[in-house]
Amino acid sequence: MTFMLFIYCLYTIFILFFPSLIIFTVAETSFITQYQSLSYGNTIVSPHGIFELGFFNLGNPNKIYLGIWYKNVPLKDVVWVANGGSPIKASSILKLNRYGNLVLTYNNKVVWCTSSSETVQNPVAELLDSGNLVIRDENRTKAYTYLWQSFDYPSNTMLPGMQIGWNLKRSLSTHLIAWKSDDDPTPGDLSWGIILHPYPEICIMKGTKKYYRLGPWNGLRFSGRPLMKLNDPSNNYEFVSNKEEVYYRWSLKQTSLISRVVLNQTTKERRRYVLSKKSWTL
Repeated sequence: MTFMLFIYCLYTIFILFFPSLIIFTVAETSFITQYQSLSYGNTIVSPHGIFELGFFNLGNPNKIYLGIWYKNVPLKDVVWVANGGSPIKASSILKLNRYGNLVLTYNNKVVWCTSSSETVQNPVAELLDSGNLVIRDENRTKAYTYLWQSFDYPSNTMLPGMQIGWNLKRSLSTHLIAWKSDDDPTPGDLSWGIILHPYPEICIMKGTKKYYRLGPWNGLRFSGRPLMKLNDPSNNYEFVSNKEEVYYRWSLKQTSLISRVVLNQTTKERRRYVLSKKSWTL
């Protein structure tokens, strides 16, 4: 047996008997599997190259965050942050463990992790073209089979298709939280979500006090927004209220458009990206 053949056989035996010790760095893909890790400088990209997940900083190289941003927008416009209140260093690593949870570590200490109580045999994390980061079984792609999704835990941005409101079965409130400042994604004072009572309404809250309210949904629009277009040429609006869930959702009629809702330190804004100007407009 030649030396190279001996090394090849030894490597094959090692993989067969110790697969949990093999960790591969993610190349350009939309997935993270159990045997891959994501480190600083590496990213995953949604199938059609719309969104990108990776590590970034906002001007301070000693404060690094894990997040999602538009891949083809010149400025790195971040739409989701995992560890907004807990910045990390460049040596941090994101892994998907065998229980189907994403775990972000720095110096072997857990900084952030997902919290799915369900387990599957072959979990994968995937970044979708909607900007939603999901964990699911590799053979199941329906939304109701997701073990966890970032759309349930937004930062300061609402993307088309995202639901803002309540999953009453899980007692889960999905709401936006403003950043502390434009260069600090630490959760700030303002939040935007649905207040539950006999006539649920969307409010911006400052702490526990109502800062701004849209009023209840009257079947066509929010009562506090009389100028809301009934036949909007660009957007679809949906409000659902039943025993299991209460939520508001909007979607784009033209998928070629790039649009988002951002809660800043003072108010909520809808921003649309204009390709010809390479900038966002309100």
